[in-house]
Amino acid sequence: MLLRVAPTVVLLALWIWAFIDCLTTPEDEIRHLPKVVWVIIVLLFPLVGSIAWLVAGKNRAARRRQVPWPSGPTAGFPEYERPRQLAPDDDPEFLASLKRGNQQHEDMLKQWEADLRRREEELRRGDERPEGDAAKG
Repeated sequence: MLLRVAPTVVLLALWIWAFIDCLTTPEDEIRHLPKVVWVIIVLLFPLVGSIAWLVAGKNRAARRRQVPWPSGPTAGFPEYERPRQLAPDDDPEFLASLKRGNQQHEDMLKQWEADLRRREEELRRGDERPEGDAAKG
């Protein structure tokens, strides 16, 4: 039973690995044919396409020429190489927008208070009129 299933499992694993490798390989490392054609060949011809991809499809020498480890002050720590998003309390643009929003709210509040004082003053003046004037108006 195991001898019957093993070749199928090996073929399936080779096919899946070749397909994923073909999809994830950058265009500049692919030889002889465009990437789309290699994907179609690997999909349509599992055994032959996978072997062809391994032998002729990918430029494996380009990978070997690269430096195996990055060098520099942040080597080995990729989280330091990526630009980080600032926290809201460290972002000057965000803090400036808060100040602008606060100023707008303060101005609106001052307008409301001035309007309220004016209305209260009008009401007081209306209460101070003599009884005869209040009945007319």
